[in-house]
Amino acid sequence: MPKPQILFIHGGMTFKTKKDYLNFLKKRPISIEKKIKWHQDFLDKELGKKFEIIRPQMPLKENATYQEWAIHLERFFPYLRHDLILIGTSLGGIFLAKYLSEYKFPKRLLSVYLVCTPFDGYTPGEDLVNGFALKYDLSLLEKNTKNLYLLFSEKDDVVPVEQAEKYRAKLKKAKIIIYKNIKGHFQVAKFPEIVKLIKSDLKK
Repeated sequence: MPKPQILFIHGGMTFKTKKDYLNFLKKRPISIEKKIKWHQDFLDKELGKKFEIIRPQMPLKENATYQEWAIHLERFFPYLRHDLILIGTSLGGIFLAKYLSEYKFPKRLLSVYLVCTPFDGYTPGEDLVNGFALKYDLSLLEKNTKNLYLLFSEKDDVVPVEQAEKYRAKLKKAKIIIYKNIKGHFQVAKFPEIVKLIKSDLKK
């Protein structure tokens, strides 16, 4: 019997102009140290034996456009099975929120996790542009999945926790969880809370 699948959509950035993007490339901090992220080795270690984890490399993640990401996501549809779990973090989260609020997903979704996902605001120095802005009606997002989770941190220095309340006003059935112990923009090595939630969904 095939394993249940998790499809993970990573974050990204958007810029109004090519000049803004090039300026970002010139000034962003550079490091040669390996970055350890919860959605890589940790997720594989905790869930890789029971799940097939799929991580599409979305196009031009540091100068992303919604249309290009949607095209790339749809290329994976033939490989996906029912009772799929979707995880989107940061820009990947609002990408999934927008897509699932505008289209009926072709596979039955067990759960959708939107992690540190902006609603209409983003980090200083960036603009939420290039087609990622949400439309007014998000009701289809809730209809697309049995379980919808939005996970935020009080200490997020990129997506303010106030963004959670804007989702809360639109989504009446979503489970919105705000963590006090997670520092920064969920750039942590381990995230056992989401693993516990996923395992719980699978048992239901």
